[in-house]
Amino acid sequence: MFKRRIRIRPGRPYPLGATWDGSGVNYALFSDHATKVELCLFNSPDARSETYRFQLFGPYEGVWHGYALPAGPGQLYGYRVHGPYDPRKGHRFNPHKVVFDPYARGVGRATRWGNELFAYRSGDPRLDLAFDRRDSAKCAALGLVIDPAFDWEEDRPPLVPWQKSIIYELHVKGFTALHPEVRKELRGTYAGLASEPAIRHLKKLGVTAVELMPVHQHSLDRHLAEVGLTNFWGYNTLGWFAPDIRFSSTARPEPAPAGGLQGGPGDAVREFKTMVRALHREGIEVILDVVYNHTAEGGPLGPTLSLRGIDNKSYYLVRGDDPRAYVDYTGCGNTLNMKHPRTRALVLDSLRYWVEEMHVDGFRFDLAPALARGLDGEDALAEFYGSIRDDAALSGVKWMAEPWDTGPGGYRLGHFPHGWSEWNGRYRDAVRRFWRGDAGSAGEFATRLAGSSDLFGRNGRTPQASINYVTVHDGFTLEDVVSYSEKRNEANQEKNADGDRENFSSNGGVEGPSRDPHVRALRQRQKRNLMATLLLSQGVPLLSHGDELGRTQKGNNNAYCHDSPLTWVDWDLDEAKKEFLEFVTRVIRLRKDEAVIFRTSFFEGVPVSGTGLKDITWLAPSGREMTESEWADKELRCLGALMAGQDQLLILANSANDAVLFHLPPAARKASWHCALNTARPAADSMTLEHSSQFELAGHSLAVFRMTERLR
Repeated sequence: MFKRRIRIRPGRPYPLGATWDGSGVNYALFSDHATKVELCLFNSPDARSETYRFQLFGPYEGVWHGYALPAGPGQLYGYRVHGPYDPRKGHRFNPHKVVFDPYARGVGRATRWGNELFAYRSGDPRLDLAFDRRDSAKCAALGLVIDPAFDWEEDRPPLVPWQKSIIYELHVKGFTALHPEVRKELRGTYAGLASEPAIRHLKKLGVTAVELMPVHQHSLDRHLAEVGLTNFWGYNTLGWFAPDIRFSSTARPEPAPAGGLQGGPGDAVREFKTMVRALHREGIEVILDVVYNHTAEGGPLGPTLSLRGIDNKSYYLVRGDDPRAYVDYTGCGNTLNMKHPRTRALVLDSLRYWVEEMHVDGFRFDLAPALARGLDGEDALAEFYGSIRDDAALSGVKWMAEPWDTGPGGYRLGHFPHGWSEWNGRYRDAVRRFWRGDAGSAGEFATRLAGSSDLFGRNGRTPQASINYVTVHDGFTLEDVVSYSEKRNEANQEKNADGDRENFSSNGGVEGPSRDPHVRALRQRQKRNLMATLLLSQGVPLLSHGDELGRTQKGNNNAYCHDSPLTWVDWDLDEAKKEFLEFVTRVIRLRKDEAVIFRTSFFEGVPVSGTGLKDITWLAPSGREMTESEWADKELRCLGALMAGQDQLLILANSANDAVLFHLPPAARKASWHCALNTARPAADSMTLEHSSQFELAGHSLAVFRMTERLR
């Protein structure tokens, strides 16, 4: 690596991180409370100590900097940060620990677990007050200097309108790890997702965006590694600028304990950009699930990997009455301190980087309320997220929030500002409860189908503020929603204590796999009901990867710690799975064909000009408009929604066990009702019903009728 002796001289305090200019590399690191910062340069991923150690210059407004010459792409580096080790005052500096640059654009080595990573002596009764002098250089994660040059080939963002968006959540590895048509060496990688077979599936299905589960560089959890598990999902961020090297086909970490790299410097960055370019070429947007609320360092007894050793008190929320303790609104041991301008800048700089340099199209914020904790203002959450939305460099970006955290008053669904969409957990629960047949569930089911105006119908927001889903990575897969009434998380080695206990699921009469043809038929129908409801609702539908293929986690509703076929998409399809895939594809086509489904304003129950109909009319099986007493009936399990606009669409839903004879409303003159979808008979020939006909709506079924002109 080092062919010529490297020298150091004063650099520039901006931009933060490691920046190559063609001759040398500028290094800049913020630490407001440090007394000295040393840059450590390593000659290989397997190095047990640094080859060069340079004291940086500064600080200038809290930034320590230096310019290394000659140096360039491929250089591995970390920092040693000096300062007080006084946890009681919130300071945890320990220069014996090499720390990862939070602004690193590339990763030269993933974390290798060892007791040396802890700033205190393990086993000492004083816990984190016992200063540790062991050196962590051999096991610390290392940053990588990259060459950002890339030929984007006139890449342009697809800019799919929100109302026409259909989002597909996926895990980069899990999506292609078992795909038989993807080259073996590319499976489970960015290149695998960019491959023709993977994109062909997405295009045929009809989705408009992929939402990638975390691709920021993460760090493993020691407690999982010790029992043979891993943090597969990756909600354990180490660096917010570097794409995770475990998804690179050439720059992957070797199996522990090596942790080294294959391939050239920056390969993961180039491979990620190539993936984005390939998806954009096919009109598919790329949205990132981002974790800015906490880090991989955990609570006060966690390892010193990055921010804790750089400037703990600036970057983390610590308790005012006891700075030794962290404020934990995330359930992960720590919460980032957005009260500090440098921490807020870290988030904004990261977002800008992924938009400007990596060309991503949107973001979904994990545990979003946690970021606004402790900020001043009457509505700090709206002000904080409004400022992100209004950033000039981020115009045109899609913004989504997971609108809850684990702190008091943390459920903030419906409270994000205009321009933000929110994962609607109440949609999931209402739809599952209705199709399970729960008493008193029909009213909320109707509200969710119509766009959740009770949650989002203010401040100029639209139905697209609601990200609708029935399943995501958290919880059961769709197959498991209809196959398990209880979670089965024993494989997580937490005695089945983890994961939500209430899933609003129903097993159809048998827990788990069943050969009973009646049980299997009911499960398939319930899957069709849930998926059709999702795709026919006002708002933005979000599908979970593999649901269209019958993916199961065998009842595990918290499979975050399994990197195995349990969490990978199985592409080996039997006839039932093939039929369901075709059904989902067909309903997506139906959604795209019916403008009344993707309205940009909420229904108001007012007449539509030229039709004599309200924009939405809720119908009882009698064909008449629902009355207040019918809505109040807790046994209500069958209803219809007549939506009117340029066209008319009628959706009928029956969650009862028995069939219901539904009187269709009068069709327009010279028109008929055409059955476009029937979950009870998905492969049946379509039918056309004349004026004021009756339709037998099977138990546990949904049907959709279009108004069509009579050809006579």
